Amino acid sequence: MRRLRRLPPGWEVETGSDEVEAILLRLPPEVTRISATMRLAIQAEFGGWELKRTRLYPDGSRKVLLRRKRNRTRPQTPGAATELA
Repeated sequence: MRRLRRLPPGWEVETGSDEVEAILLRLPPEVTRISATMRLAIQAEFGGWELKRTRLYPDGSRKVLLRRKRNRTRPQTPGAATELA
């Protein structure tokens, strides 16, 4: 399991399983809802990520928790998924 930055209250991740990896993304306020949707859809399609949680903050920024089952043939690092913003 990859270490995550601080998770918002109530966001749990299965920490006991080595078969699941998760990443926490922060999308800045200038990223529109449509753009965020498209970027996350691309990561889901090509990276195998699924959306676990999302939170919209009053300033317009978002925090998104993505997870996927760890595949031994896939690299351990999420690569471009951390650079969505």
